[in-house]
Amino acid sequence: MHIPYSEACERNKDPILAVLQPYLNHTDSVLEIGSGTAQHAVYFAAANPHLYWQTSDQTTYIEGINAQLSVAKVDNVKKPLVLDVNQNPWLEKSTKFDLVYSANTFHIMSASDVEAFFNGLSDVLNRNGTLVVYGPFNYSGRFTSDSNASFDQRLRERGEGSSIKDFEWVNELATNEGLSLSEDVRMPANNQCLIWSKSS
Repeated sequence: MHIPYSEACERNKDPILAVLQPYLNHTDSVLEIGSGTAQHAVYFAAANPHLYWQTSDQTTYIEGINAQLSVAKVDNVKKPLVLDVNQNPWLEKSTKFDLVYSANTFHIMSASDVEAFFNGLSDVLNRNGTLVVYGPFNYSGRFTSDSNASFDQRLRERGEGSSIKDFEWVNELATNEGLSLSEDVRMPANNQCLIWSKSS
């Protein structure tokens, strides 16, 4: 059984949790979109046994997530759901979460994928819910570092619409879905942690 592992997840889990923790203190349920290796799910849920953490990803990653969860044995992490942001609906209509979390996904997605992400969000986020997105972003059309510029070039070379997205565009998509920006936190390695709140 292969247990997936990401060195980046191992490095960034503590800085992300430090930003997330005040929100998780008042959260009962989390939907993670794009759980990947499930390292964040296991670490964050273990630190917050009062909540349940629902993992999800595209079919390709489900086996790896299940393998990770089988050895982690964290009771409040749920087995992964198959979820593609372009599917409609994402989940059963009655399924709602207090917080939706997604890390290192937007720069892999195409622009239309990101739009689909926000279009589907309203069906799964509770009233007064929270959206947290972690990853690299551009500001005013500019990269925040030379390394991000190089990273963006590599992303574009892989095709599929991958690129570092502009914060202003993403924030506009969020605003159009009734979300307001609560925090924009600068993180290590030229990443950001963006947090929006839903008022209705």
